[in-house]
Order: sequence, then C-alpha cells, then structure tokens
Amino acid sequence: MKFDSRTPAPASQAEDAREQRIQRSLFGEILDWMLMPLLLLWPLSIGVTYLIAKSIANEPFDRALEDRVTVLAQQVKEVNGELSARLPFSARDILRADDIDNVYFQVSGPQRELIAGDSDIPLPEDEDKPVPWAVMLRDAQMRNADVRVAYTYVNLQTTRTSGLSSEETRYALVQVGETLEKRRELANQIIKGVILPEFIILPIAITLLWFALSRGLSPLTTLQDNIRSRRPDDLSPIDSQAVPEEISPLVRSLNDMLSRLSQSLQSQKRFIADAAHQMKTPLAGMRMQSELALRQDNREEIQRSLVQLSKSSESATRLVNQLLALARAENESPQATPFELIELGELARNTVQEWFMMAQARQIDLGFEQDERPVYVRGNATMLGELLNNLIDNALRYTQQAGSVTVRVHEDTERQLAIIEVEDNGPGIAAAERGHVFERFYRILGSEVEGSGLGLAIVREIAQRHGAEIDIFNNPRSNDARFPGSLFRISLRMAGNSKRNDSKLSS
Repeated sequence: MKFDSRTPAPASQAEDAREQRIQRSLFGEILDWMLMPLLLLWPLSIGVTYLIAKSIANEPFDRALEDRVTVLAQQVKEVNGELSARLPFSARDILRADDIDNVYFQVSGPQRELIAGDSDIPLPEDEDKPVPWAVMLRDAQMRNADVRVAYTYVNLQTTRTSGLSSEETRYALVQVGETLEKRRELANQIIKGVILPEFIILPIAITLLWFALSRGLSPLTTLQDNIRSRRPDDLSPIDSQAVPEEISPLVRSLNDMLSRLSQSLQSQKRFIADAAHQMKTPLAGMRMQSELALRQDNREEIQRSLVQLSKSSESATRLVNQLLALARAENESPQATPFELIELGELARNTVQEWFMMAQARQIDLGFEQDERPVYVRGNATMLGELLNNLIDNALRYTQQAGSVTVRVHEDTERQLAIIEVEDNGPGIAAAERGHVFERFYRILGSEVEGSGLGLAIVREIAQRHGAEIDIFNNPRSNDARFPGSLFRISLRMAGNSKRNDSKLSS
C-alpha cells in the first residue's frame, strides 16, 4: 500500500489539531470577545447618530418654516369679496432670505385658485378636514427635489365685512416650502463632528484595551516564569496570595497536584529504599553460600551450600515477584485495567486448587466453601486472584502441621456485600498488631516464619483498588488457646443478582 506524501496521516492530523487546541491564546480569545462587539456596534452607532442628527437638524428649520407660513397667513385678507395677499418688503425678505435652499410660497383661494406665489406646490391630502390657523408640516416633491412644506388654513369668515350675509365657511390655503440642502448640510456637520473623533478614539481605545489586557494577564506570565525557573525536584507549593483572585483556584489545584505528586515520589523513594534493603539479605546469603561452596572440597558440604543457595534464590525470586505485584497494584488504574463481571466463587475455587500441592506438602488441610448460588462482583480477575494468593500463602505459612486453612465465599444479603474469608488455626494476630500488618515489610516480633512482609501490603492495595474493606478477627472455630488462629474477611460490593439464576455451582 502506498501513501501520498502530500496527504497527512490521520494520526498526524489528530496531532496537528491537538497542537492547535493547545496553542489557543487566552489573550487573543479575550481580545476577540471584547473587540467584536465594539466593531459590530460602531457602524450601528453611526447609523443611529445620523438619524438623531437629522432629527436635531430638522427642528430649528421646521420652527423657522412655521414662522414664515404664519407671517404669510397674516397677510391674507378678503376685502369686498376679493382675496388678496399683499406682502410688504419685510415679509418678502423673510421668504427669500436664503442663499442655499430654494424657498417657495403659495396662497390659494377657497376653490384653490392661485392668489399669489408658486403654482406647482402640491396640495395637502387633508383638505377635507381643515383646521384653521393650525400650522402643519409635511414632506413633498417639487421640481424634482425634496421639499419640506409648512401650511395652514385661513378662515375667510373672520375677514368678511359685517354687512354681507353669512355663508358656509370658506378657507384659504397658505403654503411655504423649502428644499433640504441646509438641513442635510447641518446633519452632515453634526455627523462629522461626532464620527471624526471616533476614528481617533477607536484606535486609542483598542490600544488601551490591548495594554490593559496585557497588564491584566501579566500575573499569568509571572506564574509561568516562576514555574519554568523551578528545579525539577522542587515540588513546594506555589504562593496563591501572589496571584489574582481569579487564578487562585487554579494555583490551589496545582498545589494539590504537587502535593499528591510529592507524596507519590516519597512513596516510590521509600519503596525503592525498602526494596533495596530487603534484597540485600537474600543476595548476601547467595553470595556467601556460593563462596563457601567454592572453598569446600567435601561433596556433602558443597551439596549443603547449594541447597542453601537454592533456598536463598527462591526467597529472592519470591521477594522480587511480590515487589512487582505491589508496584503493579499501586500503579494500576481502572482506566488501564477496566473492571469486568466476575463470579467470585469460581475465581476462589480455581485459586485454592493451585495451592493443594503446597498444602499437602506441609500436611495442612486446605478447604473451600461457598454458597449454593453464584456471587458476582465487578473487578479485575488477575488482581483479585493475587489478593487470594497472598492471603492463602500467608495462612499456610503461619499454620502448623496438621492444621487447617479454609477459604470461604458467601454473600451478606442485608448489606449487599460479597464476602471472602480466609481462616487458619495458626498463632493468630494480636489486636494491637492488626493495624500494622498491612504495612510494607512489617514483621511481627518473635515470628520465625520466613517472609518478606509484602503479602498483606499487596492485599491492602488490591482491596483499596476495588473499594473493599478488610477486617481481621480471631478464628471463631478454633478451640486451642495456644493457636487462636486468624480470620481475614474481605467485603466487596456485589454486582447485583441479574445472573444468579443463570447457573448453579456445586460445592
């Protein structure tokens, strides 16, 4: 199979993606979230400012336009049935005094006949309900240009002479319009006055934001430098008072991890030191016996030295195996060794069968008892088998000839616990010693039984990995006061009774 060199392998792609996730910048993330709303709201603020500027610009011009139409309406008179709008020069100056906008006016009679002014100003749409002397405003189109028109209705009855007979109310329409150039110019000036400073303020704000963010994240840089400058063996806690409050939980979590790591390293150092110390005895014995055999000429003496050498090597091998088992029990995690459903009776029975030959050689009655129905737990079969091996080995070593060792599996239905018991009729363990026998390399004073002092330490580690409890009692079935015996009880959580009726095990 050939691979195109231009196409990265899936593992390489995953590694690149992981590297990109690691290289994600907190500084850039915060800066993006702060700048994005600012840059998005800036155009919106410009639009809102423009609308407000137009409204502000319209107000003074509308008031001026209302004044103009009011002045013009005051000049409309009806004399002898004839309507006239004679504007004095001052009024004409008010209407025409504009250098930028074009100003138009119109006075029309009751039939909307033109009395004065420009004829092409469009009529309002609300003529069916005129309100006399009320000045109103509207937008319109005139001569292809947008205009703002102010208009009012003049009640002609009020200008009639008293000698005429009354008729229905008639209204004259007065309109003044102007183009919007000055309004637009004022609005643009307001916009320029507001927006141009923003073009200066925005870069300054971004610069200040960049500087403030850099200053705010500087404790992280300081913390990073302090951690990098540490010696590899320096696991002392980091001062959480020297960092901001938001980083304190991270520093405390890091200190907790450093504390656990320090304890783990101390435990490993102590384990290595203890292991090296314990290995000295069998290795020294092996060396002494080998040197003694080399100096001997007598065949029987050589044979005796070789037998002792074999025993020392057996002891060293057992010690090494137990050290490895203890290290494996301490370092195994549920992720590395996932638990599975185990029938505890079958596991215990198979383990006991492996020790029958050893028990017979020592003239010890090794028995096994279990409930009629299976007992299920969740755990690691290899580790639980190692736990049973060490308990049985410990029981066989401390039981005298013609004694008995019994392994028992049953369930505590009330507490939903699976129980493993290993009992013997050896010398027993005093109550004061029961809290220490699970310590590494601990040996009860006065005991002449060979051993490394690691078996029960392995049992404790495996039990802790399975969330089990260990209890030690005197053997309730022992009748000999010299040999009260011991009962080791391991209590594990049951996995449920879903498979109880699936099989039947014979005792």
